[in-house]
Amino acid sequence: MWLLDRFLARAITHGHMIVTDYDGKTYEYGIAGDGQPPLCIRLTNKKAANHIARYPQVGAGEAFMWGWLEIEEPHDIRDLILFVTANTKRIGDSAINAQSPLRKAVQKLAAKADGINLRGKARRNAEHTYNLTRRLYELFLDEDRQYTMAYYRDADPAQTSLEQAQRDKKAHLAAKMFIQPGQRILDIGCGWGGLALYFARHYDVEVLGVALAPDQIEFCRERAEEAGVADKVKFELMDYRDVTGSFDRISSVGLLEHVGTPHYPQFYEHTARLLTPKGVMLSHCCGRAGPPGHTDAWTRKYIFPGGYIPALSELVTQSEKFGWQVMDVEAMRFHYSYTLEEWYKRTVMHREEIERLYDPQFYRMWLYYLAGAEQSFRHGGMVNWQLLYVKDREAIPMTREYMEAEEARLRAAEDPPVWHLDPAIREAAE
Repeated sequence: MWLLDRFLARAITHGHMIVTDYDGKTYEYGIAGDGQPPLCIRLTNKKAANHIARYPQVGAGEAFMWGWLEIEEPHDIRDLILFVTANTKRIGDSAINAQSPLRKAVQKLAAKADGINLRGKARRNAEHTYNLTRRLYELFLDEDRQYTMAYYRDADPAQTSLEQAQRDKKAHLAAKMFIQPGQRILDIGCGWGGLALYFARHYDVEVLGVALAPDQIEFCRERAEEAGVADKVKFELMDYRDVTGSFDRISSVGLLEHVGTPHYPQFYEHTARLLTPKGVMLSHCCGRAGPPGHTDAWTRKYIFPGGYIPALSELVTQSEKFGWQVMDVEAMRFHYSYTLEEWYKRTVMHREEIERLYDPQFYRMWLYYLAGAEQSFRHGGMVNWQLLYVKDREAIPMTREYMEAEEARLRAAEDPPVWHLDPAIREAAE
């Protein structure tokens, strides 16, 4: 316990935490007396303290998954993660990364190797991440199953439903793309089809959505048939590198995180080949507000194998090599933290069903993933980047006013859907 005790004594300067080791001995950190109940955690295995201290990002996650670390009510794992990272923010992410020089070097090399995503590996990674049961995603995502950042326009995010924020995100993206009737759109990494169907609903266009998870594509096709647009919105189980043809607009939302830095040149070269001379490409991805880094081992192992969140410098320098011109950049700062908070709440709401679908360890893993990701966008250095690329500067209007006008039109054109699993709906029906 001495190593974990040393770390917590240095890190925790605000709030009050009490740790009870497996032998019953208690340790206190921070300052008591602020009127709030202390955050109390209990270590149930003699290996837990050392496992956590050597590499907090991995060790804490695994200890929680395995039941070695328990949080006493009224708090939960989200409270613990946000509490610790709010305290360690002053000393940076190094506080929760690998602690020994050797382990740091090994993790950096492993992350680089993991970023090599050849076609076969890319498909396996996509299936690992997105081919979980449909019901799981239905339980915590919004009604349109958007598995990327929602866009919270209100200063108080609590006043905006997840469904409204996701609708506003789609309007924000579509408005930037300056879509015209009759165009062909390629949606790379189309997820469950929501954005592609949104394009079809609001514009007279043809859309091709591609992704690598079989059940996602099957679900997308079902949605297109149900909406009566299967003749205009096609979905294919395909690596973007195998797409051929010509497109007036390209969207990639939540894709670049899975491409891998060694493949950025291939991504920009191939999309430039697919886009018409006066075309527009919009990319939305998680990003680093600072310099390049590497993905932590816990996330690579359990959630996003092969994944990497890029720095803006990596995206711009690579795109420039293949004739792209960056016409618009927007840093979305805290929107994803609000999105992840809502996903966490909906996951907790459906604990019993998720544990029946999988098991308690999976449920705890999912909670740790969502809470850990939230802290990265709330207390860490993560943002979302939205970049607008062209090959010809005449492809879009002179000023950003076109975006604002079109976004307002799109928002007014439809109301957000209602989440069919909302407890309020169930109560009203009863």
